[in-house]
Amino acid sequence: MSVETITDAQLSGAEIIRRNLEVVEAHFHNETPDKIHEAVALYTDDIVWEGPARGLVFHSAEDALAGYHDIFSSLRILSHTQLRRFATEDVVFDDCIYECEYVEDHMENFPFPKGTKVRMRLAHIFEMRDGKIAKEIAYEIIRRVGDPNDRDDIPEGSPVTVFE
Repeated sequence: MSVETITDAQLSGAEIIRRNLEVVEAHFHNETPDKIHEAVALYTDDIVWEGPARGLVFHSAEDALAGYHDIFSSLRILSHTQLRRFATEDVVFDDCIYECEYVEDHMENFPFPKGTKVRMRLAHIFEMRDGKIAKEIAYEIIRRVGDPNDRDDIPEGSPVTVFE
């Protein structure tokens, strides 16, 4: 029996949590223009993707995929700081910061004009079911780099990946 066919009812709580963390890690690992189809393949058939700050709600993997392509064509990612990630049997929470430049105006309801360097505090809540992502909520807090509200309490030792 493959991992994809094992239901939550067949696993212990610790096994469900470990699998949920692995699925979210795989999702993020594949959030690239070349591998985004693999990230979206980790969604349930009834996926809901939400971006509340920009007023976005998608009810299919295809719509979420189009949203990812808008992100890829709009943002040049400069760095990523991983703050925290933890899970329960039903939910994975992830908190990180991206520093980006908004290079093209393709993201719906993006709060800054093309050419703006931004820092995006991105908190995700993933609702999980049987080893798949049933709902992804991406809370995007987007601030212009250097503005008075551009500050975060970053835990000591948070890993930073620089892309430049």
